[in-house]
Amino acid sequence: MYLVSLGEFILLGVSDRPQLEMLLFVLILICYTMTLLGNTTIILVSWLDSHLHTPMYFFLSNLSFLDLCYTTSIGPQMLVNFCSSRKTISLAGCVAQLYISLSLGFTECLLLAVMAYDRYAAVCQLLPTTCLCGFGNSMLQTILTLQLPRCGQNQIEHFLCELPALLKLACVDTSANEAELLASAFFFLLVPLGFILVSYSYTGAPVLRIHSAKGRLKTFNTCTSHLAVVSLFYGTAISMYLQPPSSYSQDRGKMASLFYTMVTPMLNPLIYMLRNKEVHRALEYKCKALKSEKVKREIKITS
Repeated sequence: MYLVSLGEFILLGVSDRPQLEMLLFVLILICYTMTLLGNTTIILVSWLDSHLHTPMYFFLSNLSFLDLCYTTSIGPQMLVNFCSSRKTISLAGCVAQLYISLSLGFTECLLLAVMAYDRYAAVCQLLPTTCLCGFGNSMLQTILTLQLPRCGQNQIEHFLCELPALLKLACVDTSANEAELLASAFFFLLVPLGFILVSYSYTGAPVLRIHSAKGRLKTFNTCTSHLAVVSLFYGTAISMYLQPPSSYSQDRGKMASLFYTMVTPMLNPLIYMLRNKEVHRALEYKCKALKSEKVKREIKITS
């Protein structure tokens, strides 16, 4: 075992299983690369194509931006630790990772709920509110968790600095912290999920009354895309946070956190892009425009 300073944490992850560690390195590298490419594509297409300057694509661009920042606050550090024998993170790095990932995660929880209410008036009113709630609650969670005495314990049974794993290091009673965390999870997970389900229950009947089969299919495609993201994101987050950290399962927690921090942000752009004809048309238009510009430059050079 290597020596670490008092201002460092050891991220154990799956260091006792080297083969699994290498497999996870490859999978997370693929997820992170696809997340960067997919979400950047959505942001650029939504920005460049004037036909996509609508409230829904405004929220979708913000969701993609959140996913980019979210995975970047976690992915690079995780990949470095997988390849290194010294699996440490500084206290400052742990604080930054915990606060940023929590802030963006909580904000995304609320943003997905706001996306179920696609109205132009909600754009300016609700988006800043989701950010304020997400970042404010994360500040509180970070302070309450990191001020707990650890009695010299600095080995985190996780790939990253996450709340339940950090609470396990405390050498005092954490009942108050656990209750506060469960209350936050209820507000940021169950309440938005309930709002989304109620919203879609109200829109279900009008959709069924659409006479055009093509119109019904288009509407259902939009709804199923959003609901797929909801089930992927909220499902794993609920399994992680809506349980007392004292009953926290280390292996299950590690795998669940990998899913909602790395896999879901990768799948978000795939779900929206593969099932969205408007995005397809925008991409085709931009590709044709680029080819046309290239041909014009070649003609100009030859002439």
